[in-house]
Amino acid sequence: MAVILNIETSTNVCSVALTAEGMVMTHYEDFQGQNHAALLSGYIKTCLDFLREKELKLDAIAVSIGPGSYTGLRIGLSEAKGLAYALNIPLIGIDTLQIMTVSVMFNHDIAPDALFVPMMDARRMEVYTAIYDIALETILSPTPLILDETSYQQWINSGKEILFFGNGSDKARELFEQYNNVRFISDISPLAIDMMALSDRAFAQKQFLDLAYSTPKYLKDFQATKPKNII
Repeated sequence: MAVILNIETSTNVCSVALTAEGMVMTHYEDFQGQNHAALLSGYIKTCLDFLREKELKLDAIAVSIGPGSYTGLRIGLSEAKGLAYALNIPLIGIDTLQIMTVSVMFNHDIAPDALFVPMMDARRMEVYTAIYDIALETILSPTPLILDETSYQQWINSGKEILFFGNGSDKARELFEQYNNVRFISDISPLAIDMMALSDRAFAQKQFLDLAYSTPKYLKDFQATKPKNII
């Protein structure tokens, strides 16, 4: 039985879930904003205390590696690397857009040939997005995309059910909601509890990150902004 600590910090939600073979043993989430630095270490400690009480051993750490918030991803990966190194256990990297897609697959009624379009806000009319099918095969690789009327047209024209979700999908509503085969699913955020199937699969296939050289999957270079003048 693989016991995995899942860490998700790619958005303003901070979440941790302790899972083992298809079961969530315990989990913690905070939806109040960018509190990752203040909360993450405490969530992790509580999970490790839970394992000690149950006399269980942690087999791996799984962490979302992006795309998403630069600060959140750095905090999550840093904590995960440090813990994996200290415990001498493998580190698993999970794509954030796939985490969101799994949430929709497991919690909504969908057509067997549906296409899943996770969308994360990247400011203005830009999103981080991808397209997956029901087997989680990649139809469109994760990419930054500036939305316009032509975006996704080849897939919309296929007639298959197209599912848009994530905190960037509101930008797409006025562009695509007139199509009969387009459906918007609200309130989908990447959460640690939805990493379980992906981290279990990665562990079974021994798909592990290099502790020394792994980095978040930002998709775009960081662009610092100048602070506004107070006076």
